[in-house]
Amino acid sequence: MEIYVKRFEDLSSEELYEIIKIRIAIFSLEQNCLYQDLDDKDKNAYHVYIKENDKIKAYLRVLDKRISSDEVSIGRVLTTEREVGFGNKILAAGIRVAKEKMNADKIKIEAQSYAKGYYEKFGFRQISNEFLEDGIPHIKMILNI
Repeated sequence: MEIYVKRFEDLSSEELYEIIKIRIAIFSLEQNCLYQDLDDKDKNAYHVYIKENDKIKAYLRVLDKRISSDEVSIGRVLTTEREVGFGNKILAAGIRVAKEKMNADKIKIEAQSYAKGYYEKFGFRQISNEFLEDGIPHIKMILNI
């Protein structure tokens, strides 16, 4: 297992293709949700992913300040295999990237509501009422580092 951290311009076309492929598989197909995944925010982000046996197992992006919010933010958090620890590893890596590479003192996320408890284990706390994003209940959360 290896963790990769790359800016958009440093991704190879093959890496970008694989990232987009798993984002569509998880967020559009698995969750039966049509939305515009390619939102131009990728260009202003670190892309963090875990590879094992030449396959991406987990992914997230860490967005620069003022791209999604006033603070550094994390989004598109996913794993291709559940209950094997990839989620914890990728989120911990994303928090490290925000702190070490972006000097973040806070990280904001828009989490799917069902995942609130998961993010709370990392210290995130809810800062908004529930709202619908692409037909899926979400909440805004923040982590003070």
